[in-house]
Parts: sequence; C-alpha cells; structure tokens
Amino acid sequence: MKLSRWFRKQAQSKAEPAVHDGVCPRHIAIIMDGNGRWAKRRLLPRVAGHRQGVETVRSTVRQCLEIGVEHLTLFAFSSENWRRPVEEVTLLMQLFMKALEQEVGKLNEHGIRLRIVGDRSRFAPELQALITAAETQTAGSSRLTLHVCANYGGRWDIAQAVNRLVEAHPERAGEYQEQDLEPYLCFAGVPEPDLFIRTGGEERISNFLLWQLAYSELYFTPTLWPDFDQTAFIEAIRSFQRRQRRFGQTGDQIEAAQRAARMAPAATTDSSRG
Repeated sequence: MKLSRWFRKQAQSKAEPAVHDGVCPRHIAIIMDGNGRWAKRRLLPRVAGHRQGVETVRSTVRQCLEIGVEHLTLFAFSSENWRRPVEEVTLLMQLFMKALEQEVGKLNEHGIRLRIVGDRSRFAPELQALITAAETQTAGSSRLTLHVCANYGGRWDIAQAVNRLVEAHPERAGEYQEQDLEPYLCFAGVPEPDLFIRTGGEERISNFLLWQLAYSELYFTPTLWPDFDQTAFIEAIRSFQRRQRRFGQTGDQIEAAQRAARMAPAATTDSSRG
C-alpha cells in the first residue's frame, strides 16, 4: 500500500497529505521512553506504564506492517537499566518473559521475524531458553523483522565487534577499516535505520545503536511512549518525508540526481519508439 493511500485511510479528514508519495523508511529505530512517567501521572505503579507500553508496541508493529517498513528496532532494556530498583528490574524481566510466551505465535502468524539483540548472559536460563525458542519459531518469517534490544548498549556492541574482529584476524592489527568491523556488529547485514524516534521529551541517543545511527534522521517528541498512538506515528513519518537525506552530498547534487531519475524512464520510452 502506498503511503499516500495509507495516510488518507488512517488520518483525520483534514490531515496534511503525505509530502513524498511512496517514501517510506526501510528501518525505524525507537527508544520507547516515558512509561514510568506515564504511570506516575496517573498515580499508578511504574509497571503499569510498562504494561501499557506493550500495547503501544503492538500498535506500532501493526502500523509498520501496513506501510511496508522492513525492520523495526526497539530499545527495550539497556545495559544501564540494571541500575534501576531491583523490584522494577524483576518486574520488567517477568513482563519480557510473558510477552515472549504470549506474542511469538502472533508474530509468526503475521510474518514477523523476532530477533533479541544484546548480551544474553545476564538473563536467567529460563528467559534465555524462551528467547532462543522465539527466534527459532519466527526464523522463516520475512514480512517484517522486529529487533528487540535487551541488555544492549552501543558501546558494548562496538567493543564486542572489535574483540571478535581481532580474534578472527589478529594478523591485520593496525590496518582495520570500517568495512572490516561491520560484519561483527550485532546488526550486520541489516540496513542502517532511516528514522530514529525517541519519545518522552529527552533529546539524546543514550548509548543506542551508536555505529548504526550515523546517518539516521533523528526525531524527538515529548509524547510519552504509552501515548505514542497512530497520530503520533504518522507525524514522525511525515517529519522523515519532509527531510532531504544527503549522506555527505550537497542539496544541489541530490536534486540533480532526483531530476535525472525522473527523466530516465521517459528517455527509455522515447528511445524504444525510435
């Protein structure tokens, strides 16, 4: 489904139309911030915010499927989150296990592959087993890949990649290039995020995908994650569509390439008539 059609179907009657017909981020990465504050404002325990956040995950996955996003990466639990109160960490682990038990069948049914990205060694054996089973069960799905970062940190990712590279090619020490390291990163073979979203009002990356976000479009919103609904998602996509992605080139170069691409089909058609 083209984005313009999807916007007309999903948005309100006077909503702004899509800026660039058919432009869709291939990979979206999200820091889901604000669950605790959402609960606090309602005089609820923090875990209530996390439970509501799971509902937003479901909604976001559905919307990604509808517009054709290929990869969705969610920062569920950072390596720094172990510093939170023990009670909250325990409840988060329980919620993680429950989600794996209840959602994996639905993911597979809808063609969604699940990947858990991060250092699993600190997780309980039971949770590690659930993760392995979930990844195995959904391995054949290809409609959307859902990457859930748990006990993950961008610095950890780079450090473990360096260690693996040195172990594999010690003879090349001092001569490594960027392309040598990339195959050892957790997201090797995955297109880098086109759009990074952080909810909750903070405007920082917080040790998330430090290597992979080098050229991503960054979008920050004060909306708390449990309130990040369909309308908020649409606005994030529109923001992405309004931007010109240059990758080190000038705006004039990008516009010239776009003009050439638009003219190419017409030129091909004219030559075929001759």
